[in-house]
Amino acid sequence: MGKPTGFKEIKREIPTDRAPLERIKDWNEFHHHMPEAKLQEQGARCMDCGIPFCHSGSLLAGMASGCPINNLIPEWNDLVYRGLWREALDRLHKTNNFPEFTGRVCPAPCEGSCVLGINTPAVTIKNIEQSIIDKGFEEGWVVAEAPAVRTGKKVAVVGSGPAGLSAAAQLNKAGHLVTVFERADRIGGLLMYGIPNPKLDKKIVQRRVDLLTKEGVTFVVNTEVGKNYATEKLLKEFDAVVLCGGATKPRDLTIPGRELKGIHFAMEFLQGNTQSVLNGKPTENYISAKDKHVIVIGGGDTGTDCVGTSMRHGCKSLIQLEILPKPPEARASDNPWPQWPKVYKLDYGQEEAAAMFGADPRKYLVTAKRFVGDEKGQVKAIEIVNIEWQKDAQGRFAPKEVAGSEKTLPAERVFLAMGFLGPEDKMLKDLGVERDERSNVKADHGKYTTSLKGVFAAGDMRRGQSLIVWAINEGRGAARAVDQYLMGYTDLP
Repeated sequence: MGKPTGFKEIKREIPTDRAPLERIKDWNEFHHHMPEAKLQEQGARCMDCGIPFCHSGSLLAGMASGCPINNLIPEWNDLVYRGLWREALDRLHKTNNFPEFTGRVCPAPCEGSCVLGINTPAVTIKNIEQSIIDKGFEEGWVVAEAPAVRTGKKVAVVGSGPAGLSAAAQLNKAGHLVTVFERADRIGGLLMYGIPNPKLDKKIVQRRVDLLTKEGVTFVVNTEVGKNYATEKLLKEFDAVVLCGGATKPRDLTIPGRELKGIHFAMEFLQGNTQSVLNGKPTENYISAKDKHVIVIGGGDTGTDCVGTSMRHGCKSLIQLEILPKPPEARASDNPWPQWPKVYKLDYGQEEAAAMFGADPRKYLVTAKRFVGDEKGQVKAIEIVNIEWQKDAQGRFAPKEVAGSEKTLPAERVFLAMGFLGPEDKMLKDLGVERDERSNVKADHGKYTTSLKGVFAAGDMRRGQSLIVWAINEGRGAARAVDQYLMGYTDLP
C-alpha cells in the first residue's frame, strides 16, 4: 500500500481550476495540473483497505458503484506514491484503453465507493488516473503497438464512441482487420461532438485515434450505415459486426409551442458548436446563444455542457430547469455508502453561470408548461410551474403541479437536455435485429450476441444511455465475444 498512515495525515486535494470568468473567454481545458509531489501525497491516502470497492464495478440501486472497467486503483495509487509512474501506467492500461478520456469526463463512481469516503473525503482517484496517462504521453511511453500476427478475419464496428473505439482497439490487438464506420466527419462519437472542448480537448481524442490508425485500425468517416452504406454490405463483407451506434434518439418535450424556432435538442447545439470551434469558423448548423436569454431544460452532464457552452457564447441570461428536488449537501439515509452519492454539487457550467449572474442557475421542482412565440414564430418566453412529487394510485411517485405557481421567463434559446430514449431505427430495422422493451438491441451483458449470427452489440445501443466507463466495459467485452466467435478461443482480457 501507500503510506500506512497517509489517510490520517494527508487531506484530500484536487487541482485548482482556472477562474470561471476567465475560462469562459476561450474553449481550452480549465483544470490546472498538480505537482508530482502533491500527486504522490494523494496516492499515499489510498488505504489498501483489503476490500477495494473502488474497482468493484457493480450496480447498486440502479447506479454504478465502483469502476465498471475494474481499474486496479489501489495498485497504481501505491505506484504513484512510490514514484513508479511507468509501472503505474502499465497497470492502468491493463483495464482501460483510454484513461485520458475517463480521467477527464468520467463522473468517478470509484470515488463514490472509496472505503475512505465512509467518513472522510475519498481518495482523488480520477485526478491521479488522468495524471498517470498525461505523464505517459509526455514521457513518450504511449506508442503505437501493432499486432505481430494478423488472423485475416474482418470485423466491422459501427460507431466510434467509447464502446466502438474500445472494441476496435481490442479486436485489433487480437490480430483482426478492423474497420470502424462513423457517420460524422470526425472520429470519436460523443467523445468528439457530445462533450465540449473545455472538458475534453479534441486534440486528445485525435491523438488516440491517430495511435489506433498506426496500429492498423481503419476509420471511415462521413459514412452512415443504412444511408450511404448499404446495411446488407456489412453482413457480406465482414466476418463479424459490432453495433456501437449509441442511444442517440433524444427525449422530446411535447408541450404547446414546441414548433417555435429557437428550441433545439442539446446535441444539435453541442455538435454544431464543437464543429465550429474545430473548423475555426461557424458551420451551417451552428446555433448561437450570444446575447440571448437561454433556458436549459434538464440536468446531468449534457445540461451542464449546454450551460457552459452558452456562457462561452456570451448569453444575456441563463436558467436551468430541473424537475427533481435539489439534492442534499451530504448523503441521505436512503443513499448509503457504497452507492453513488446523490449529493449537491456545483459543476463547471453552473459555477460559471453563478460567477456571471450571481447564483446557481438551476431551478428545482419545476416543469415547463408551454413556449410562447413572437409574430415571426420565434420563441420569446417559457411558462413554467412548480411541481411536487406525490404517490399515484399504484404507489409510484409522479409530479403534480402546484396550483397558482405559474411563472413566465424570457427565452430566446431553449436547449432540451432530458436524456435519450434509445438507438435510432433505420440501420437496426434494415438488419432485423431483435430489440428489447426499451428499443435497445437485445443482447445479454457478457455475451453481446444479437439475434443475428455474427452480429454483436455493445455500449448505449445495447444498454441504453449510460457512462463512458460502461461503454468501455462493453466494448472490451464485445471484443472478447467476437474473438471467441471467430477463433473458437480468446486471450483478450
